[in-house]
Parts: sequence; C-alpha cells; structure tokens
Amino acid sequence: MDFGEIMDIATSGLRAQRARMTVTASNIANAQTTRTEEGGPYRRRDPVFEAQQVGKPFSSQLEQKLRSVEVTRIQEDSREPVTRYMPHHPDADEEGYVDFPNVNLVEEQANLVSSSRSFQANLLVMSKVRSMAEALMRVGQ
Repeated sequence: MDFGEIMDIATSGLRAQRARMTVTASNIANAQTTRTEEGGPYRRRDPVFEAQQVGKPFSSQLEQKLRSVEVTRIQEDSREPVTRYMPHHPDADEEGYVDFPNVNLVEEQANLVSSSRSFQANLLVMSKVRSMAEALMRVGQ
C-alpha cells in the first residue's frame, strides 16, 4: 500500500462527512418548514454511506480489507411528521392541526458534532501521512 491510497481513503472520508454536514445543515434549516414543493412538510434526510473496496483482487490480505466510503444516496426519513394544534397557522387543516417536519434538533446537533469529529480525524490521517512522506524523503538525502 502506498501513501496515495491512504490519502484517497482519507479524502473519501472527508467527502462523506462533508455531505453529512450539508444534509444535517439542511435538516436544521428546514426544521419549521411546513410546506414544500412536493406538498406537505419537509422530510428529514440522511446520507447513506457505502464501503468501496480499495485493494485489487491479488493484493495483500490487509489491502483487501481496506475500504473507502462513498455517499450512494440521500434518503428521506420515513417517520411521520409531528402534528401540532395551531388553528391560526396558514397551513392548518380544517381541525386546526399543522404537520411539522420530523426534525429533532438535538439529534441533528449530535450528527454535526459526530461528522465534525470524523472530518477532523480524516484530516489528522492526511497530516500524518504527509509527515511520514516528508520524513521518508529526508532519509533518502
């Protein structure tokens, strides 16, 4: 395994966590959106990660176990919207109930912290690989 493959794996992690942060930010921004173009309240979304093989078929055992990560799709949450009684709301039904998005702000903040930490870990891996490569170049001098 070379340094380039390690950097590629870390880069895939950065891209995946950036997508997770973007989707989470969208969930937070739309936490009170009761009307969308599709009709009804905003539906919470989650990125779906999938592991991709890095090593070639005849690689070493370690390289065959390594995986990068890809965001394969953004999936809508299947939970039902939260219904509140607000008879004066413009989107209230005949009985005065309004459907609000199924976004839990505490859950979304936890997702942001988790994705931020994962992003930092991938940056640390890249920094360490760069330091190792620089040290290797100094040995050759």
